[in-house]
Amino acid sequence: MRAIFCLFDSLNKTAIEAYGLGSVKTPNFDRFAERSIVYDNHYVGSLPCMPARRDLHTGRMNFMHRSWGPLEPFDNSFPELLRKGGIYSHLVTDHLHYFEDGGATYHNRFTSYDFIRGQEYDPWKAMVEPPLERFREIYANKHYPFGEGEKPQGRAAVRFQHAINNTFITEEEDYPGPRCFASAFDFLDVNHKADNWLVMLECFDPHEPFRAPDRFKEAYKTGWNGGVLDWPLYAKVNDSPEEIAEIRANYAALVAMCDEYFGKLIDYMDEHDMWKDTALIVSTDHGLLLSEHDWWGKNLQPYYQELANIPLMVHDPRAPERAGTRSGRLTQTHDLMPTLLDLFGLDVPEEVCGRSVLADNDEHEVAIYGMFGGPIGINDGRYAYYIYPDDLYAPGLYEYTLMPSHIRAPFSSEEMKTAELRAPFGFTKEMPVLKIDALMNAARIPIHDGEAFQDIGTRLYDLEGDPKQENPFRDDAVESRLRAALCRVLADHDCPEEIYTRYGLAPA
Repeated sequence: MRAIFCLFDSLNKTAIEAYGLGSVKTPNFDRFAERSIVYDNHYVGSLPCMPARRDLHTGRMNFMHRSWGPLEPFDNSFPELLRKGGIYSHLVTDHLHYFEDGGATYHNRFTSYDFIRGQEYDPWKAMVEPPLERFREIYANKHYPFGEGEKPQGRAAVRFQHAINNTFITEEEDYPGPRCFASAFDFLDVNHKADNWLVMLECFDPHEPFRAPDRFKEAYKTGWNGGVLDWPLYAKVNDSPEEIAEIRANYAALVAMCDEYFGKLIDYMDEHDMWKDTALIVSTDHGLLLSEHDWWGKNLQPYYQELANIPLMVHDPRAPERAGTRSGRLTQTHDLMPTLLDLFGLDVPEEVCGRSVLADNDEHEVAIYGMFGGPIGINDGRYAYYIYPDDLYAPGLYEYTLMPSHIRAPFSSEEMKTAELRAPFGFTKEMPVLKIDALMNAARIPIHDGEAFQDIGTRLYDLEGDPKQENPFRDDAVESRLRAALCRVLADHDCPEEIYTRYGLAPA
């Protein structure tokens, strides 16, 4: 068995024509749908980026135990399990978060890896005296608040690094996304005739900033003549119709680029007759709001369907008869880890809560998803339910970890002074863990940039009658059933006691 796992970032289901919602022309994703099982009810688990990847590596959700952070010493990791089973694994990625404090320990689980530099605010290119005034002319202040005088600070500084990186990305082959595919093809050129390998091709695109070569924008031109608008702040929409159209067009152009380069991978598999013995999986970590529900971005609002219901397509060479079929079963990000082990015939560790998506007789009762400290979403395929505690910022929330790092910094002295050693959870392999107060001034998402959860309040949506989630309501019977199902999932994940108290739940 050979496998290619193609993971995009922020690839909205609504952008793919094969899902019947396509706002972008995606002939190659659609072409792949004809060769794969298309999952209509695939959902996120832990949010956002690295928490999702921890779910992906370990086969269990982590948002109820800690915020964004590295893989833990007790975590199972699918590439490490593959290696122990005699399977070679290779990672190609331009995802810069792997190389920050809160993303450490992931990439080294692979047998080998190639880090493609230059994406987003990756500290790639050094420019001591950058052309700040020129940058102010090129980029719209709304997305690149470079101000006047001194070099940008704080949030603007990361966008400033992106502008510096862009100075060195001038030809299409310079862009990180195309370079990721080029690296993957290098791996395949050397290894496509070998057996027992997995390559994870992980592209940060179409995550913001939405920058693609000009030719992909041709089909989506809006006539915008202002500065570059390609990196909306995570905030309520306060833009003109023209600005909204330009931002969405830039996302569409980037999706179109992803689709074309993914098509080159399909062509490669055609040329080398790989479909009969090579699995291909395509998915993403989460969606992104592009002015839907009056929001840009993610993290701060309820986990609407655009964020939570994500694409998944799987070509299983063992079951060619399933090509072009669709599955309505509830699946989640943490199911992909046991799926990969399933493809290679490897045993699934007892700590894993996910289920192979290729075993159609084993379905989740509900999908649950969330972000540490935020609301919890519950979805049974018909209803989407978001529950909030009475006070999202009340004390009594704890981080459980042996790797105390936030996204770009270790835990502070103030946080670590609260640490105490706690008895092992059922999944920590008899390792005790640190129990650390989740302080409200901690450098964790979303509060590390001074942001806070908004549109707060428990609500329920009937997706059958209200697919755009415009009419929230309450129903005691439905809510009681979904809360009971949530408690069963939390129990399976050995959830800390305070989570039940915090959200007004009765342990299963």
